[in-house]
Amino acid sequence: MKVLVAEDDGPIREGLVEVLEQEGYRPIAARDGTEALALFEQHAPGFVCLDIMMPGVNGYDVCRAIRAKNALVPIIFISAKSEEIDRVVGLELGADDFILKPFGVREVIARIRAVTRRVWAAQARPEARERFALGDLEVIPSELRARRGDQAMDLSLREVKILELLHANRGKVVTRDMFFDSCWGYDFMPNSRTLDQHISQLRKRIERDPKAPEIIRTVHGAGYRFEG
Repeated sequence: MKVLVAEDDGPIREGLVEVLEQEGYRPIAARDGTEALALFEQHAPGFVCLDIMMPGVNGYDVCRAIRAKNALVPIIFISAKSEEIDRVVGLELGADDFILKPFGVREVIARIRAVTRRVWAAQARPEARERFALGDLEVIPSELRARRGDQAMDLSLREVKILELLHANRGKVVTRDMFFDSCWGYDFMPNSRTLDQHISQLRKRIERDPKAPEIIRTVHGAGYRFEG
């Protein structure tokens, strides 16, 4: 999913881009409101993160312009404006959420996942694919979650893609190139440890025993496999 990030503060913009990339989104960065509107027209992103105080066209006006063209695309305001009226105006303009600066990475991830789940559930978007099982683990893409009995585990967009790829190729080896092409994109320049780190973190949440994984098994020298 493409995500438009409009933020005039360079370090904050770069930080948001990095967080989104780690989650499995494809961020498109804009330095001001004018550029944000142009990139929205060009790329038709599935998600928008907007700063309010930007040079030229401010975030409120960007939100109005986007809502005039698309009433459904999720919009999150990320701003230092902390007065209640600012949040009220943002939500009345059609924003789905409002995050105050300074913010923590975990908060941003949680809010983005929550809005993504709500929108997919309401709109039945193509990305909201059917749930499937990996052993005793039920994966629910539309909720960005997995469940084992009464236990629920939040997943990132990329983690859902990883599990979908293993499920679709049950019994077969999924190579590193297959993971990178499907879960990162063809233009991604892979690091040899990137996939292993993601798999390691994912195992800690979904495996009964991460040291003896039953869902994501290592095939040494080749990749990973779900036996099915």
